[in-house]
Amino acid sequence: MQYRVSRVLAGPILHVLWRPTITGSDNVPARGGAILASNHLSIIDSFFLPLMLDRPVTFAAKSEYFTGTRLVDRAAALYLRRTNQLAVDRSSTRAARGMLEAALDLLRRGELFGIYPEGTRSPDGKLYRGRTGVGWLALTSGLPVIPIAMIGTDHVLPPGRVTPRLGPIEVRVGKPMTFEQHGGMGAPAKARRAVADDVMRAIGELSGQEVAPIYASTRKEQLAAAKRRMARGAAGA
Repeated sequence: MQYRVSRVLAGPILHVLWRPTITGSDNVPARGGAILASNHLSIIDSFFLPLMLDRPVTFAAKSEYFTGTRLVDRAAALYLRRTNQLAVDRSSTRAARGMLEAALDLLRRGELFGIYPEGTRSPDGKLYRGRTGVGWLALTSGLPVIPIAMIGTDHVLPPGRVTPRLGPIEVRVGKPMTFEQHGGMGAPAKARRAVADDVMRAIGELSGQEVAPIYASTRKEQLAAAKRRMARGAAGA
C-alpha cells in the first residue's frame, strides 16, 4: 500500500520535471520472480527505475541512504522506506549475506528484486567490475537476470551534489539472461564470477559506458588516497 501511495505522490513530480523514458519494458515479465541488474550512477537510480516499471521492485540500497541528516537525505530515505527498499550494511560480510538471503526470499515469492552489481555508485561514470552476489542470486534462484542501463541520472544528481539538475533520464531494459551453461561448473565461485561478468557485459552494451576492469570501491579508495596526498602536499608547501 505504501509503495503505491509513494508512487502516486512522487510519480507526477518526477515525470513532469525530468520526463523519463523507458525502452524494453516488455522484457520485464508480467509475473514471477526476476533479478533486475543495473548500473549505478546516482542515488536517484533507485527512484526512477521503480517509477518506470509497472510492477513493484525492491532494490538493495546502502544503509547510509537511510540515515543521512540533510533535508535531501531525509527525503530520499523516506521514499526508499515507503517503496520497501532494502538497506545494506556494506561494512559487514554477514549483513551482505543476509541481504542476499532476503532477496532470495522475495524472488521465490515471485517478486522483482533489483541489484547494483558494481556494489556502489560509479565515481566517474565508468562501468566497473561486478560483484558476484548477482551470480549467487541467479544460480541459487534459477531465475533470469534482466540487465538495465540508467542513462542521465549522473548528470541530474551526481555523487556529492545536493540539489538535482533538470535533464533527460532514460531507462534501457535488456533481454532476460539465463545461466544454465554455468550451473554445471565444478567451482561455485568460478560460476558466480562468470555470471557476474556476463551480466556486466550486457549492461555495458546497453549503457555504452567506458569499462573499468576494477571494482568501483577500489577506484574510490584510489581517488581518496590521491586527495589525501594532495592535501598533505598543499599543507607542506
